[in-house]
Amino acid sequence: MDIKLKSKLSKITTFVFDVDGVFTDATLLVGVNDVQRVFNVRDGYAVQIAIKSGYDMAVISGGKQNSIATRLRGLGIQDIYLSVGTDQKLTTLKQYIIEKGKTEQEILFIGDDIPDYLVMNSTKVLACCPADAIEEVLEVSDYISPISGGKGAVRDVIELVMKAQGKWMKVF
Repeated sequence: MDIKLKSKLSKITTFVFDVDGVFTDATLLVGVNDVQRVFNVRDGYAVQIAIKSGYDMAVISGGKQNSIATRLRGLGIQDIYLSVGTDQKLTTLKQYIIEKGKTEQEILFIGDDIPDYLVMNSTKVLACCPADAIEEVLEVSDYISPISGGKGAVRDVIELVMKAQGKWMKVF
């Protein structure tokens, strides 16, 4: 790991995630009453470990379904912003940072597509993405997980931070 990345990882206190393409593989199962997504259980476990270790978590997504919030709250994530348009993601993140009294350097943001690119390219957050993110997001990311969205990329990024800070495997 290069020194610049290690230095950035040492400052992280907060993870902010997109949902589709990050927590999921971006596949949607369209039913009569709802749209369903498949979440990776190991990603969820890593989220719970990180929260127990004192990290803050937030989600900013264009997704609208209540099932998203239900899953994320079940993991312990309380700061969930859904139905956020592409042009609102950056504003939502900046408001979250102010409300929580954070700096951009304390935030790790993981996204995979155009709405996330605008956030990742316009802030000083630690920008991360899954292996299968769009080319533009790959180009602006400080860290590219070798794992695709919905297949463990969330866990990979959480482990990366917690291991760099000596906190992985410490909460049991």
